[in-house]
Amino acid sequence: MSRRPRALSRMLALVLVGALAALTTVGGPAIADTLSDKRAAAKKLERENAAKREQLAASLEGLSAELSQALLDLQAMEARMPQAQFELAEAEASLERSQREATLVAARLQDAQDQETSIGTTIEQDTARATQIRESIGQMAREAYKGRGAASSMGVVLGAESTEDFIEQYGLVSTALRTQTSTLEEMRTLQAQNVNSQARLEAVRGRIQELKAEADQKVVEADAARAQAEDRKNEIEQLIVEQAAKKAQIEDQKAAAEAEAAAADAEAAKITAELAAIAEAQRAADAAAAAAAGKPQTPAGPVSGSLFANPTSIKPMYVTSNYGMRLHPTLGYVRLHAGIDLRTYCGNPIYAGRAGTVQWARYRYGFGNQVMLDHGLVNGSSLMSSYNHMTSFVVGAGQRVEQGTLLGYSGNTGTSAACHLHLEVYVNGATQDPGPLLGL
Repeated sequence: MSRRPRALSRMLALVLVGALAALTTVGGPAIADTLSDKRAAAKKLERENAAKREQLAASLEGLSAELSQALLDLQAMEARMPQAQFELAEAEASLERSQREATLVAARLQDAQDQETSIGTTIEQDTARATQIRESIGQMAREAYKGRGAASSMGVVLGAESTEDFIEQYGLVSTALRTQTSTLEEMRTLQAQNVNSQARLEAVRGRIQELKAEADQKVVEADAARAQAEDRKNEIEQLIVEQAAKKAQIEDQKAAAEAEAAAADAEAAKITAELAAIAEAQRAADAAAAAAAGKPQTPAGPVSGSLFANPTSIKPMYVTSNYGMRLHPTLGYVRLHAGIDLRTYCGNPIYAGRAGTVQWARYRYGFGNQVMLDHGLVNGSSLMSSYNHMTSFVVGAGQRVEQGTLLGYSGNTGTSAACHLHLEVYVNGATQDPGPLLGL
């Protein structure tokens, strides 16, 4: 946690959480043309934002809990905005689809009602014609009964007074018979047509009921889509207001953030000095022991190899933030992240990564509850490791621990934004990337 260069302090008045904006800006493909593409893009963005939130939380070490939470809240709002915009587009598309379908259903319903009217008119006309025919047939039957009906063919032959009279009478009889046959045939046709029309009428009436129910459902769907769209519009408007307020809050807290970062850097420098003094004493003691034995002292060499075991209960280990320089999310300058962050959840056990002696177990500004382990000299160099932000510890200064000994429980103490293990390794008092020493 080295001090930032003083020359970068002029940037404070110009930076408005530039790093946070970079974390939450949507890269990737342009806005998709179809809802299915937009849905896939929204899912992808959701996954990316989850990872970015974890990265942001890791980068917030050195800030107060209040400012860290403000930055996380802002990130959540900015991450939510594209999803809310997608949901608005989806709701508007659903509303348009429901309205379009409602129009089609209404047209089909009108067509069915027109068919009902037409079939009903046909049935009325055919019924009236059938009634008329039945009356005619009844009249003919009554006339025949009274003897005034049409004569039979035999009657015409027997009653004819001359050839001319026979021809005339026979023609009249034939015409009457054809008229009766045609009338009866028309009657049968009308009856068949009426049966068919009634069946069609029942079918159309059933379809009308179905279409009315479908039309009612489309109204319900359209109302729901309209309400959803309205909710998303209101949410987006609220997000815009809240983002502006949160950015103003973060801007107001920059001075405090700068002071906190300076205090954390000062504490890191103090720890480095303490460990350097311990390392020097260890080297001096080793030199004295070597001299007493008449042997040359082992020169201080590099420390390498997989010397540490997984200090968390998460298997396999999961690194959320690596060792190295990274951009400060509020102040806009690059500073050293002097360890690695390992995923572990609040209250999970933290174990010694290597055997050693507890140098101290106490609260350190910025680091929170810290356990510092002294692993002695390795290849002539002093090796130590610290376990930070713990909720509590169960070991004390001077206690000997073995690899895998319970040191305490993970937490979010100090200037930390989320429960995790910040692990640092020191060689001769200076930090070194713990990753390779963990076999990563």
